[in-house]
Amino acid sequence: MAQQMYYEKPALLDREKHRHRRVTLNGGFAFARKSNSLYLAAVEFNEACKEYPIVFTRSPNGKTVPVAVLGLRDRENLFVDGQARWVARYLPAFLRRYPFVLAELPGDGSLAVCIDEAYPGLGDTEGEALFEADGKETPFLKQTLDFLTRYQREAARTEAFCKKLEEHGLLKETSARADLRDGRSFTVNGLLVVDEEKLMKLPDAVALEMLRSGELHLITAHLLSLSNIQLLADRLAQRPEVAAAPAAA
Repeated sequence: MAQQMYYEKPALLDREKHRHRRVTLNGGFAFARKSNSLYLAAVEFNEACKEYPIVFTRSPNGKTVPVAVLGLRDRENLFVDGQARWVARYLPAFLRRYPFVLAELPGDGSLAVCIDEAYPGLGDTEGEALFEADGKETPFLKQTLDFLTRYQREAARTEAFCKKLEEHGLLKETSARADLRDGRSFTVNGLLVVDEEKLMKLPDAVALEMLRSGELHLITAHLLSLSNIQLLADRLAQRPEVAAAPAAA
């Protein structure tokens, strides 16, 4: 499962350097066009499962993380249309925080706010100001920082949930196949999903603990979401270049 980095030119948000910068947030989602998956926090499962397949994968640092599958081919996002609009009802928080991000600083591991200086909506004349004339944070920036803090908190809870899945051996590797009506098929490899057989064999005490913590609900949302793989195939079939391609013999 390939995942494209969204932040092309991340830079530490600087009170002096970015004093006069403004951000326009309705610049579209062209920055996500080549990403076939993105990170989901566990708190998002309830809404995300209605539209996206939710699976697990291992990040470059070896951690297990949940992602929403956005496409069946590398560097293709089926939820960004030709006008760079997001064509789904639920917009994941990973996208809502862009072009900002909390990044871990080398050395002490503390977190700092960064902004993608390559974002087309970053300018000097239009959009929301980041700082007041005296250098104080604007209400917009304060709201953004609050969102980033809450996002980071949910990410920590999600990491704990994934660790529990690993500790109890509940994840298995699988491939997902989606079929087009003309006979063509697409397969996504390297996915991790919850093993329902092992889930049913959990000790009663563990199962009860996961029920009361809400983790069983997250697992249910994940398993239900897997049927959305076929919906991705339906979206893919509507792409002009795919619809015009010859069907499989």
